[in-house]
Amino acid sequence: MNEEKLQKTYKYVMIIAITALITFLVTSICISNYYTSPNNANIGISLSAIRDIIDECYLGEIDEQNLTEGAIKGYVEGLEDSYSEYISADEMEEYKTQLLGNYVGIGIYMIENQEYNLIQVLAPIKESPAAEAGILPGDFIKSIDGVEYTAENMTVAANKIKGKEGTKVKLVIIRENEEIEFELTRKTVITNPIVEEVLENNIGYLAITSFDSGTAEEFKRKYEDLQNKGIKGLIIDLRNNGGGIVSETLKIAEYIVNKGDTLLITVDKDNNEEISKSEEDPIVDVPVVVLVNENSASASEILAGALKDLNKATIVGTKTYGKGVIQQIMTLTNGAGLKLTIEEYYTPNKNKINQIGIEPNEIVELPESVENAWLLEREDDTQLDKAIEILKNK
Repeated sequence: MNEEKLQKTYKYVMIIAITALITFLVTSICISNYYTSPNNANIGISLSAIRDIIDECYLGEIDEQNLTEGAIKGYVEGLEDSYSEYISADEMEEYKTQLLGNYVGIGIYMIENQEYNLIQVLAPIKESPAAEAGILPGDFIKSIDGVEYTAENMTVAANKIKGKEGTKVKLVIIRENEEIEFELTRKTVITNPIVEEVLENNIGYLAITSFDSGTAEEFKRKYEDLQNKGIKGLIIDLRNNGGGIVSETLKIAEYIVNKGDTLLITVDKDNNEEISKSEEDPIVDVPVVVLVNENSASASEILAGALKDLNKATIVGTKTYGKGVIQQIMTLTNGAGLKLTIEEYYTPNKNKINQIGIEPNEIVELPESVENAWLLEREDDTQLDKAIEILKNK
């Protein structure tokens, strides 16, 4: 009896196994026939060919706007230019707001860390909710309001962090293998504050964090305030300044150089040159030292390069980043934006900056004990010490 039951069970198992095998073979043959049949043997890789396959085979619903947005983003990414990008209509308003130097959020600069595939805090903005809560440069953002994000989702994550003033957002930060939770209240963040100080020997100090809308006017106000305090020299700190609006930079250069001096030379894809010259008389009448480092980029390099070439400042620190190209943002008919690299810029002496950087007059490294330039303590700031020393002897 038991043997008879075993034989029946064996037959059932074999039938199921054979059925599964036949199903697998038939499916495989169908798939193989689809891709090797004469009709499909020469499927192209054009967008229209891919769309034809999607229309014929895709099971889910098709969102035309999402397809179009994705195609355009990918098309621009195909340029392999990290500075060019397509900005959707939904993102464009926020992008413009940040460009002008203020937005509602928690106040952090972020980068994509490809090594760990995580979003990393480059630096918190001074006096922002992030800075006040204790978020530090180098922190990794694991999640926002309970949702985890990776490096490739940084734009989505950035939009999630923003919101209405007074509302709260929860971040889980990874710091030295420890997870720390922060609850922050969003507020309007001003991204371009200029730090003003009078140092020893009546030396003025202005640290510019970025060149946003109104930075030049703020520089002028704060310089005149220092001037009224009787300063004998001026330090302009451009360390960790990633750039910003070129016109703001050129206006600050005009405050320092002579009227008629060349400030910047730009060259487009057809080798057409445009020369920007100072149109105003200078207001800065004291010796100037400019501090730079490897994080000084773009508009910072324009200012440092112009002042160096025109012998209007001594440049101190380490070689700058080397971003010597300018982008233009074009607003499209659907409200989206296209940011494209359109020009390369050169210093007044026609020195190339892109992928080269500005070499300081005085190369000064920070002590080896300083692991993060964003967390520099005053007692370790050998670059600032050198700037003070130079101005003492002027």
